[in-house]
Amino acid sequence: MSIGNSPEDDRNFPADDRDSVGHVLRQARVAAGLTVEEVSASTRVRVPIVHAIEEGDFSRCGGDVYARGHVRTLARAVGLDPAPLIERYDAEHGGRPAPTPAAPLFEAERIRPEPRRPNWTAAMVAAIVAVVGFVGYSMFNGTDGTAGPEAVAEGPAPATKPAKPAPKPAPVKSQAAPAPSESAIAAVPQDKVTVKLTATDDKSWISAKAHDGKLLFDGLLLKGESKTFQDDKRIDLILGNAGPIELYVNGKKIEDSFESGQVERLSYTKGDPQDG
Repeated sequence: MSIGNSPEDDRNFPADDRDSVGHVLRQARVAAGLTVEEVSASTRVRVPIVHAIEEGDFSRCGGDVYARGHVRTLARAVGLDPAPLIERYDAEHGGRPAPTPAAPLFEAERIRPEPRRPNWTAAMVAAIVAVVGFVGYSMFNGTDGTAGPEAVAEGPAPATKPAKPAPKPAPVKSQAAPAPSESAIAAVPQDKVTVKLTATDDKSWISAKAHDGKLLFDGLLLKGESKTFQDDKRIDLILGNAGPIELYVNGKKIEDSFESGQVERLSYTKGDPQDG
């Protein structure tokens, strides 16, 4: 039996702490017949943090946002409505924290187009066409069939063969424009599941596992950071603070609205995100 599973543990609480958030959570857990380890396994909240919360110590949660998320998760695990406990937590800790203002957007640096290089092939073809045309024109107009000053006095002047017309230059084939490539976000392997997470305006605790239970990542994703995970079959996610997370699955953006401090458990497979 885990420490803190007996009703007699109420003797460890002072009289004024019996209605605290931690005390209510402990009483509900004991009434539900659950151990701290069982609650930790079902909520993914570590055992030391569960003990600390039940003793009224929220310093190990990492801040008010995470503490409120843990209280909500633990309350649901032991069969309590989390809303009254969140209100009691806010009252005990100076009210609900003000929302973090969005970081100012910086104008993206404009990409200057590279200067076009001269098309030497076209220039050479145009020069050849001009030279051939000029030569042909000169040859055609220079033989008009009249006798020169040294023509024979008697008899007709010898007939001259007309100059052959200049050969037409071969038409220059225009290079076909290359077909546009697919988007970089959509170009993901079709035989794998690919998940990309980005913390947009706040940090978030992330846990990612492969289909065989292998832990791919477990830690904080700081503001502005991104992580990408791949697996042959399935990726399981736990988002400790789902609100600031921007999520792409198999190249498609997930449009679900997550709340700050909300804990989300997600699972995705190959193909369309809705298949996950």
